[in-house]
Amino acid sequence: MTVEIGALLSKDFGQKALETLSDFEGVKNISVETGRSSDLFEEKQFGTFGEAAIVSIIAEASQKDKVFDALYDLCELDGHQSGLVFMTPEVIKSTLDSK
Repeated sequence: MTVEIGALLSKDFGQKALETLSDFEGVKNISVETGRSSDLFEEKQFGTFGEAAIVSIIAEASQKDKVFDALYDLCELDGHQSGLVFMTPEVIKSTLDSK
């Protein structure tokens, strides 16, 4: 089984997450997209908007806590207003599940 771990992060952490976690144990897939947010971040590059990274990770359920904690720590969320991280319940079926 797998879970999705998602994050809305300050732009600087998106590429960092991709580079660091793509080979992390339990990560089956990771993708990063960019956008803008008006309420999540302290730093605003565009007046009232800050650049954001939208991270989506598909991880093995058995490794979900390790992957979640690694992403949380990597993005320094305990000390900065730099985003949020969330995790879904187990995904019942996906094309990434082994047969």
